[in-house]
Amino acid sequence: MRITQLRHFGLAAVIALALALFGTAQPASADAPDLTFSVAQPTVTPGSSVDITMTLTNNQETDIWFVFQSLQPTWLTSQRTDVKYSFTSCTSADVSCTGIGSTSLGFGYSIPLAPGASRTVTLTYQIAADSGCNADIAFYSYLYYEYNYGQNVKDGTYDVPAARVTCPTPPASGAVHS
Repeated sequence: MRITQLRHFGLAAVIALALALFGTAQPASADAPDLTFSVAQPTVTPGSSVDITMTLTNNQETDIWFVFQSLQPTWLTSQRTDVKYSFTSCTSADVSCTGIGSTSLGFGYSIPLAPGASRTVTLTYQIAADSGCNADIAFYSYLYYEYNYGQNVKDGTYDVPAARVTCPTPPASGAVHS
């Protein structure tokens, strides 16, 4: 081989190596969340109820064999002592709840939970008719689970979207009532 051919070959090899290491590498994709929440009624008045849908998904490559999860009010929510609410139901075929009638819940999951499988529960809380208003009711959930036959664990806290409790609008003065 001639020297110029060797230089071209060497340059091509260096460029190919650089592209392999940096240029063609895919960016790390964000992990899908293990726990997701949605609130059906983001704005309510005293006397209303709020439904929260919660889904735990196994994003691991092995079964989940143990789950500990709790749901508590945020610090700001707990500081509003005039805001009154309590959980009235927990609906799911695969999840049981403890704490109905209080402001915090614990969850028991039907396990094992296979890779890609999920468990969904609908939680309902009632806001008292004499509750304070102009406040948010928000929760966070602590989740701990074991997978790979207990050899691996994952935990974290998850925010639940808030529901805004607004004051009822009084009827306009001079309104005609029939």
